[in-house]
Amino acid sequence: MAKFAFFALLLVSIAFFGSCSNSMHESRSDVPQPSLQPQTPKGQKAYGSYLAGRVAHLRRDFNTASDYYMKALKLDPENKELAGKIYLLLVSKGRIDEAARYAQQYINDGNDDNFAYVVVATKQMHEQQYQESIKTLDKLKNPAYREFIAPLLNAWNYVGLKQPDKALQQLKKLEKEPGFKSIYHFHAGMVNDYFGRNREAQKHYEVIVNEESLEMSMRSLQIISNFYIRTGQKDKALALFEGYGNEKILTDMLQNIKENINNAQEKKLRPLITSPDMGASEALFSIAATFRYDEVIDVAHMFTSLAIYQNPDYDLAKLLLADILESREMYADANEVYESISKNSDVYYAVQLKKANNFIKMNDYDSAELLLKSLALDYDNAQIYLDLGDVLRMKNRHEEAIKYYKQAIKHYKNDSNVWVLYYALGVSFEQNGQWDQAEKELKKALKLSNNHYLVLNYLGYTWIKQGTNVNDAFAMIVSAYNQAPNDANISDSLGWALYNLGYYGMAVGYIEKAAEAAPSNAVISDHLGDVYWFNQRKNEARFQWKHALTMKDDSGELNRKQIQAKLKDGIPNEPSLVYDKDIIEKQIRLISRQ
Repeated sequence: MAKFAFFALLLVSIAFFGSCSNSMHESRSDVPQPSLQPQTPKGQKAYGSYLAGRVAHLRRDFNTASDYYMKALKLDPENKELAGKIYLLLVSKGRIDEAARYAQQYINDGNDDNFAYVVVATKQMHEQQYQESIKTLDKLKNPAYREFIAPLLNAWNYVGLKQPDKALQQLKKLEKEPGFKSIYHFHAGMVNDYFGRNREAQKHYEVIVNEESLEMSMRSLQIISNFYIRTGQKDKALALFEGYGNEKILTDMLQNIKENINNAQEKKLRPLITSPDMGASEALFSIAATFRYDEVIDVAHMFTSLAIYQNPDYDLAKLLLADILESREMYADANEVYESISKNSDVYYAVQLKKANNFIKMNDYDSAELLLKSLALDYDNAQIYLDLGDVLRMKNRHEEAIKYYKQAIKHYKNDSNVWVLYYALGVSFEQNGQWDQAEKELKKALKLSNNHYLVLNYLGYTWIKQGTNVNDAFAMIVSAYNQAPNDANISDSLGWALYNLGYYGMAVGYIEKAAEAAPSNAVISDHLGDVYWFNQRKNEARFQWKHALTMKDDSGELNRKQIQAKLKDGIPNEPSLVYDKDIIEKQIRLISRQ
């Protein structure tokens, strides 16, 4: 069975984040209602707790939702469906001991639930009840669980029972599936490594190292490099890092790991897997990483939480969990995860930057600024200065932002992306009223970026506002739109440029498209009102202007007094830019029809 064939099977079991419905069990109704009549005092309390839990669930406050659902179930023990909802929420928040209790209750109520068995078995492993865990996993019916998840977990149950050969027999079940080849050799290597069978461990590890078709995960790199050092093969450990990854967070981690390898002493270095719990954590993390896709992200979330329960110091699992939470826009929850990572971790610095970025996404600019300035005391790093510049620019403290952007440029080592800094610097100069300097930096960014759409759009839009270089400005905006037709700001720029050139009817579609994509953007609503006005849609124009006044504008561009005047008197004069009509219409014909 192919690895990806498991997705639909797993989704049936534990998909629940998208709504408050109970899609995690096929046989369950959409929303379990308390069985007691709300008219009775006890029923009213149960129903009230259930509704409070439902509201918290919809708001993705899963701790609060769990607590209210537990109150409802205590008051209404006949509601046999609610335990299934509770245990899933508790797993998602890492409250596994409680989750296992409700999972067992859900099973006892007659529900043959595969994931519930996994939660119970995980807790049994954690309590060193390895034989009981094996018995629990033997109850799994779903092929995805029986052929992939159970063998991985049972391998480490047999490690706990000090039966390495039986552990390896379990893993052999994965060997027949090509999609699981890397996972098989990784875990077989760790099992042999755990029992001191270095020759066999190295054979399995080196299948991952030497076969180009197999992906070397970050965790594989950590485990295998640790093994090489402990067995006197430091040169092989260092060789693993050649050409591995180029993501920013990976770069920071790799540098720290390489430094640790260079400083490591063979006889003093401890293995990374020192208990069956830690091996079980690796199994759970392997499952989570396998299903780290949007369509089955609930699966990854749940198994990552279980992995952290088995190994609370597993920083890579915490990174995956935080990444999942960020993909759900649960930024405060992600930051809670980051706060659990110690200063001694290889990923500490990188996650502080991610934490600051989450503060920015929550519009908590003060916390982001405080964190970044604290980091700047310990790290003289371009990324910190860039992020600080961005935060200060968002807070309209442009002179300070300019200072940090200049510092970032001095320290920046990636020439291919340095244009981003000149672009940000140009934007800050423009917003600080220093147009000559802004234009200089934006032109530099344009050249270095090979005409990136962000720079084309900003420079072209600003020239249109100023009424200068109109022909070039319009060509730049058209080029930006053709690169990124679904970017709301760029669609707005194109519509706004057409409006200023007198092509009112043509402008409407582009600004409406922008407003649909960014309904809370005050400037776009203002522009849409202007375009409606000259298309004789004056009531709609006034509606858009009023709407713009109700919204927050972080750009500093919105002129509220001007909008008030438009609401009173409309727009008395048409725009009057000077341009070459032939050039403009040639550019119009080049606009992408996407």
